[in-house]
Amino acid sequence: MLMRNDTIIEVIDLVAKYEEETILDRISFEVYEGEVFVVLGGSGSGKSTLLKHLIGLYPPRAGRIIIDSEDISSADDEKHTAMQRKIGVLFQSGALFGSMTLGENVALPIREYTNLSEESVYDLVKMKLNLVNLDGYEDYLPSEVSGGMKKRAGLARAMALNPKILFFDEPSAGLDPVTSAELDNLIVHLNKSLGTTMVIVTHELQSVFTVAQRMIMLDQNTRSIIAEGDPRHLRDQSDNPFVRHFLNRQIFH
Repeated sequence: MLMRNDTIIEVIDLVAKYEEETILDRISFEVYEGEVFVVLGGSGSGKSTLLKHLIGLYPPRAGRIIIDSEDISSADDEKHTAMQRKIGVLFQSGALFGSMTLGENVALPIREYTNLSEESVYDLVKMKLNLVNLDGYEDYLPSEVSGGMKKRAGLARAMALNPKILFFDEPSAGLDPVTSAELDNLIVHLNKSLGTTMVIVTHELQSVFTVAQRMIMLDQNTRSIIAEGDPRHLRDQSDNPFVRHFLNRQIFH
């Protein structure tokens, strides 16, 4: 695999296991700087497992994961901490602390990783909330806002340290179709305006066709990648009939 000079994530022969059960078997792919890259697959295909390896929660059983030229599969604690500053993660639930306001949630990573004054932290929090259309909501608790607003507040927190890469775990989960579409449009807008690389794990086809510039599709049976490329091209012209049926929401016999 010839690496492009704008590759920001490189996964090489990754093997992921839970105890002795192989979930992903020697998968390789690249993510390019500034693109929206989607990881798609059915239930049990290893999407969330792959995400947890990419953000450093799980070490690979074999293979390598290189993020922004740093091999995180063999990084020590210091390099791991430095890498964590380069990424932001929007977890499926939003993962906000219920006892803290939206503003306090967004301020958490800023206070943890920088020495900014409280005034600067406050200004930065307001700016990040404004980016996700939550201007004026800094003093609201998570329980006082809608599910879509919680997701957007989680996204503001993920962007708090101006990460080079944003990871999304099923961003549309639990949202109604209209709110889901609004979040998709926000993701596209932020990618265009900020140029941040985005890696999105999802099974929502509507979202895939709205946001993805490129995708891979994982398969539970082969534990591997069975498709890679532009989702529209794969939907219409993939050589693999299962991929075409999946992307067209058709039952595969």
